[in-house]
Amino acid sequence: MTPSRTGTSGREVVIRQAGDHALLVETGSLEVSHRLDALLRTRRPAGVVEIVPGPATVLVTAPGADLSRLRSRLSLLLATARDTGDAAPASGRTVTVPVVYDGADLDDVAALSGLSAREVVERHTGRDLVVGWLGFAPGFAYLIGLDPVLHVPRLSTPRTAVPAGAVAIAGPYSAVYPSASPGGWRLLGRSLLAVWDVAADPPAVLTPGTRVRFQAVTDS
Repeated sequence: MTPSRTGTSGREVVIRQAGDHALLVETGSLEVSHRLDALLRTRRPAGVVEIVPGPATVLVTAPGADLSRLRSRLSLLLATARDTGDAAPASGRTVTVPVVYDGADLDDVAALSGLSAREVVERHTGRDLVVGWLGFAPGFAYLIGLDPVLHVPRLSTPRTAVPAGAVAIAGPYSAVYPSASPGGWRLLGRSLLAVWDVAADPPAVLTPGTRVRFQAVTDS
């Protein structure tokens, strides 16, 4: 289906149909994706069951909904998200994640980055990161804003099992594994903070736009 391209404000709006039950809104930036995601969660259109923000898109799934009507609604919300500007961040939440830095790859990361293990920890805890989007597995948050010195490649051979709570880095991202799974990210440590609980609402602690601060703690 040809995407719609013009909003009521005259600014270009690109909304593509994705399968039989979803629309993909092109936002153009992560900041607008976060604002649109926040708007959709507080003003959820009828029939919407899933909202998935990405670096420059938001996927909206609404089985059985009138997609033409939903498209018009999304166009209006996108205009609001764009016009809000930098004065209104999508989330004012900050989550502190306590970490025991004893990961299996800590020394390798130190060698790759030209730092000591202590300096790796200082760099990892030295700045706030932001949840860009979720993917790979339920509750798996891609954290952006990692110190460039810590941008190291993934393992050449992924592990078949990484425990829940593992704190890891790969490329420009950091993450906390929400559940046990295979994984190729380099492990810096572990946290006892549960970032995924299917019984909670929402089940993910780290939602898009949330600021994340890692804090070094000792094992107790």
